[in-house]
Amino acid sequence: MIVDAILVVAAYVVGSIPFGFLLVRLVRGEDIRDRGSGNIGASNVWRVYGWTLGLPVALLDVGKGFVPALLAVEIGGDWAGVLAGAAAMAGHARPVYLGFRPGGKMVATAGGVSFALVPLAAACCLGVWLVTFAVFRYASVASLATAAALPVLAWAFGASWPIVGFCIVAAVGVFLLHRTNLRRLVAGTEPRFSRRRGMPA
Repeated sequence: MIVDAILVVAAYVVGSIPFGFLLVRLVRGEDIRDRGSGNIGASNVWRVYGWTLGLPVALLDVGKGFVPALLAVEIGGDWAGVLAGAAAMAGHARPVYLGFRPGGKMVATAGGVSFALVPLAAACCLGVWLVTFAVFRYASVASLATAAALPVLAWAFGASWPIVGFCIVAAVGVFLLHRTNLRRLVAGTEPRFSRRRGMPA
């Protein structure tokens, strides 16, 4: 129990590292929260600055979900992996380093956790994201489609019930954090990625 608690706390601390905020501040001397949608996640960084900053942020956000969840599941089993993964995602959404103010929308970090807990389902979800994004050019639509597919695919690949339960909760969390995107999609004001440098059309 003590080891599991340490893993969960460590996962939250790692998940709280605001890579989008830090890389933009380091490379461009700007605050990503003042640009684009104001979100510190990889989608907004990519939309504003292109792939040269967006891709590293995306990979780091995936990694900060993958590493804690993988360590926890190897040490303590599925339940420990689920709790550590959830803690990493919570840290990404409400990072301690930014005073618990809103962080990212958990998609990349949830993807990293999923690759640690149910890799085959996560790989299929990556395909869902890529195809949906290629067709619609909305990162939010791709993220929501992927979130909806995750628990179904986890169940289909025979994941344990704690992991399937985690996938359901993660999907709900992603939808809740995309409430403003959903409203913009309905209103027709959601920024679409163009094919030039990822900037909104």
